[in-house]
Amino acid sequence: MYSFSKQLTLIARILLAAIFISAGFSKLFGFDGTVAYIASKGLPAPAVLAALTTALEILGGAAIVIGYKARVAGFLLGGFTILAAFIFHNFWAFPPEQVYLQNIMFMKNLSMAGGLFFLTVFGAGGYSLDAKLESK
Repeated sequence: MYSFSKQLTLIARILLAAIFISAGFSKLFGFDGTVAYIASKGLPAPAVLAALTTALEILGGAAIVIGYKARVAGFLLGGFTILAAFIFHNFWAFPPEQVYLQNIMFMKNLSMAGGLFFLTVFGAGGYSLDAKLESK
């Protein structure tokens, strides 16, 4: 293994989690708008879904950054990201002028899910709480 793999894995975890932590706090501080957006998609219990989504993004993102239960966080966020792609970025149902952007967002979500599932399989790496706990 390369000598810088622990450092690079830590950087990768931070980069992977940044979008979730940022989005989670945006949902938290714009909670009413988040609820309204979820409701506009016809989903049930939008306030409950907004609260669960906010918690998953912030707590799951933080778990990935510190490398604690990172496999679980990666799996949950990966599944969430795929669902979000199909529900909120279903480019095939958008007006023609929005298809290109929504297609990019859809593919971005699939790519992020791929990275999250990679984390699920291979774990958080050396500089993580998971590694520290496994060594004991």
